[in-house]
Amino acid sequence: MYTPAHFHASDADAFHLIRTHPLGALVHAHASGLDANHIPWELETPDQAPARLIGHVARANPLCTQLQDGTQVLVIFQAEQGYISPNWYPSKHEHHKLVPTWNYRVVHIHGTVRLHDDKKWLLAAIGKLTRTHEQRTHHALPHAAGPWKIKDTPPEHLESLIANIVGIEIAVQRVEAKFKLSQNRSEADMHSAATQVSAAGNPALGTAMGLA
Repeated sequence: MYTPAHFHASDADAFHLIRTHPLGALVHAHASGLDANHIPWELETPDQAPARLIGHVARANPLCTQLQDGTQVLVIFQAEQGYISPNWYPSKHEHHKLVPTWNYRVVHIHGTVRLHDDKKWLLAAIGKLTRTHEQRTHHALPHAAGPWKIKDTPPEHLESLIANIVGIEIAVQRVEAKFKLSQNRSEADMHSAATQVSAAGNPALGTAMGLA
C-alpha cells in the first residue's frame, strides 16, 4: 500500500483501529483467482509472541478448502472515510490550487494462516469474541439485559453449531497502517475541513481528523 510518511500510522494505532472496527476482509489467492471474505476478528497481542487474528467461518465456506496451513493472506480493515471538498480549506480561497480528495483510515495485515478444527480451541475463540462485543454492547446499553454468554445456549445446540464452523488463526507478519486525514495540510486547513466534514454528516471522520 502506498503510504507517504505523513499518512503513516504506528502499529499501536493500527491495532486500536482493528479492535474498534473488527470486521476485516480476508483476501487470498486460489486456483480460480482472488477471493475476499468479511470476518469479525479478535486481535491477540501476547507479550512473547507475534500478534495474531482469531476468527471463524462456516464449514461450508469454500475458504476452508482453499486455505492451507501456512497460506499467505492479507486482511484489510477500514474505519472512517469520506469525501473532502477543497472549499473546506481556507487556503483554497487564497490560491485556488487545491482539488477534492478522500480521507480514510485503513490497516493491512499480512500473515500466515492456521486452520483449527478442535472443539476446545473453537469454544475459546468464540467465547473471547462474544465476551468482547457483549461487554462493549452492554456498556453502551446499560439498561438492557445482561451480556449473553455461551452457556446460555443449550449444550446440544452448541455442539451442532461448533461442528459446522472452522477456526482461522493468522500470525501477523507485517502491519501497514495508513491514516489519510489531511495531515499534509496546514493546521488551519485541517481544523476547517474536520469541522465541515462533521457538519456534512460524517462526524466520525471529523473527529478522527481533529485528532490527527
